[in-house]
Amino acid sequence: MHELDSRRFETAAILKRLASASRSLAELKGVAASIPSQNILINSLSLQEAKDSSAIENIVTTHDELYRDSP
Repeated sequence: MHELDSRRFETAAILKRLASASRSLAELKGVAASIPSQNILINSLSLQEAKDSSAIENIVTTHDELYRDSP
């Protein structure tokens, strides 16, 4: 089995993107904390992912259909 050398991912470009991603996640965490029910955010993200996955499979689903059929 071929082992992956993690050093090849420690480039300046990747580390800059990592720092940017970390700041964005911290901002999202702060915004999410201000939402009374964080489940609303989490559920909407999973619904959007389901819609995007369906589109990849050439299944057209509207947002109305997703929210109507969600628990």
